[in-house]
Amino acid sequence: MLPVKSKFKIAKRLGAGIFEQTQSQKFALSEARTKKKEKRGRGGSDYGRQLLEKQKVRFTYGLSERQLSNYAEKAFSAAEPSKALHIALESRIDSAIYRLGFAPTRRAARQMVSHGHIKINGTRTTVPSHHLKKGDVIDVREGSKSSVLFAVLADKENMKAAPNWLKADVPALKATVESEPTYTAMEGSGLDYATVFEFYSR
Repeated sequence: MLPVKSKFKIAKRLGAGIFEQTQSQKFALSEARTKKKEKRGRGGSDYGRQLLEKQKVRFTYGLSERQLSNYAEKAFSAAEPSKALHIALESRIDSAIYRLGFAPTRRAARQMVSHGHIKINGTRTTVPSHHLKKGDVIDVREGSKSSVLFAVLADKENMKAAPNWLKADVPALKATVESEPTYTAMEGSGLDYATVFEFYSR
């Protein structure tokens, strides 16, 4: 696990959105001061720009270099590579658990899955990268519902809304995959997948 100080250093290069701890007013002010100092500097190289964008995606989804490379290679052969990559990353069970609000961070979601708290279609899974498909039912294992990880969720009224491709039943700690994740070029994640493909095409 990266210490907060290290995360701040990484986020100063890649952007505040990659870690939950850096999505704060304090970090935003610090980043603004840094950018003001660097405003007079030269623009980065194409390689540097591509590397930064690749790292943004990798840290946002908590992937190893090999995992992201594999996802990008597979998506590159699709008719719409950026859409295919986005769908592949969002369709991971750990990402879905995070999007549902069952976990505060993707890292916490990965731990929930790795520790066997989550079931897919009634079967316990410990694989965070498990790819979800339409019709899949996600729920918290019965023996885990009383855990402090989930106990407060059933009574939580103001949880963030689940994306439209997931239908959540928060009191039951359950959700259904209604469709594949949606993607637009202006997706709120702020990730430039096209630049990631540029990096891997070098």
